[in-house]
Amino acid sequence: MRVKRSGGAVFAGLLAACVWMVVRQASAAAAGSPAAGPGAACSGHALASARALARGDYQAAGKDFAPAIARQFPPAKIRQAWDSVQASAGGYQRLGEAEQRRIDGRPVVVIPVGFSHAPWVFVYACNGDNEITRARLMPATQLDEAAAAERKAAQGKIPIKPRTLADGVRVEPLSVPSPYGPLRGVLTLPAGKGPFPAMVLVGGSGPNDLDEAVGGSRPFRDIAEGLAAVGIASLRYDKRQTDYPFRMAADASLTVDQEETDDALTAAHLLAKQPQVDPNRVFVLGHSEGAMLAPRIGRRDPALAGIIMMAAPARKLLAVIREQTHEQGRRLGLPKEQIEKSEKALTAEYKLLDAADPNHPPAGSFAGAPQSWWLSVHDYDQVAVAESLSMPILVLQGGSDFQVSTRNDFDAWKRALAGHANVTFHLYPGLSHLFTPAGRSLTTADYARPAHVDPAVIREIAAWINSQRSPG
Repeated sequence: MRVKRSGGAVFAGLLAACVWMVVRQASAAAAGSPAAGPGAACSGHALASARALARGDYQAAGKDFAPAIARQFPPAKIRQAWDSVQASAGGYQRLGEAEQRRIDGRPVVVIPVGFSHAPWVFVYACNGDNEITRARLMPATQLDEAAAAERKAAQGKIPIKPRTLADGVRVEPLSVPSPYGPLRGVLTLPAGKGPFPAMVLVGGSGPNDLDEAVGGSRPFRDIAEGLAAVGIASLRYDKRQTDYPFRMAADASLTVDQEETDDALTAAHLLAKQPQVDPNRVFVLGHSEGAMLAPRIGRRDPALAGIIMMAAPARKLLAVIREQTHEQGRRLGLPKEQIEKSEKALTAEYKLLDAADPNHPPAGSFAGAPQSWWLSVHDYDQVAVAESLSMPILVLQGGSDFQVSTRNDFDAWKRALAGHANVTFHLYPGLSHLFTPAGRSLTTADYARPAHVDPAVIREIAAWINSQRSPG
């Protein structure tokens, strides 16, 4: 996810576009008490760090950093960030007093800092040992603007109201718990009492909502309501980036499990507990990035009845993006130099991740996401994981998909899983990445036109689910 930056550089750690600090390692006592704050020790360490910066002692500025932060940001990087801030905000003038605050329920230490051009603030957070786990320097106005923006985003979500469709299909709200808070969710149930086979829908990359809305299309709504009409329940939900965008952006150690896998597993367990659902027949359907992660979800929960992979990349994600960059740039008529520059950046990032230590991700971010996230995706071999699974797998692909390649991805899945009796493949000529009729331009401009998932896809999914015998 990309968040617009407003002048100045980040101090000590949040090279991704963060807007406030999130405490990732709060003590158990602090987590259990609504009134708990960072504590005097954290405030003291934060003030000492800020004062050290002010006097140019960059070694002392990082003295109380947690080990992971200290490794990523040695004194030379701290100095570089401090100098960069002054280049835009003006020369340093003064520090204010440390103040303990709670931003959207999260305890932080805020220290005003004056520069010649504008007032800024330090924002620090600590773990249970009072080590500094996050530090950020931002314009003073940004702190309150960011908090207000997230509150507005949360309030702007359309609430799910129970309703019954013309064919007796029932739509009910069902939130999915997450560490950030509840994710807005929809339980779609067939007419009747059940228990029904059921499916969790896992979205693609980026801040997708529960319908996986893209332009004029709502593919997850089409699938959920189409399946319910033939006796299959489902649960779909907003991704964390959609309901909590700023908290997600503030997490400099984010991984793909925190972004997607963990919530999918939580949703599957929640769905299995619903009285209308057969707990032995809960499936996971992933689309695009969600499809790439479906084998990972299946490996972590062998009790799942099966997984469905729609438009699943078989290659490293950066390789897929590099191909998209080249093909889309060419079709959109972008300058050759611009396309080549983007491709070189992607190649350099690929090499960086290839050489990285899995236990110590590179510092900073790439394309708006922290390097920890990129490394967690880069180190995942979805094909190898799928080969190790014994549960039923359905792999679906649109023949006119210009984001995930029929030749380089779908065919690669077929080669790797050939001879696996638990795997079924289906290719749909003329369908797009969204499994809607493909447009003419074969660019993202095609998505502006409202379209529905081809009914044949929904029929195929339903027939496959009904052909799987319940292990219970």
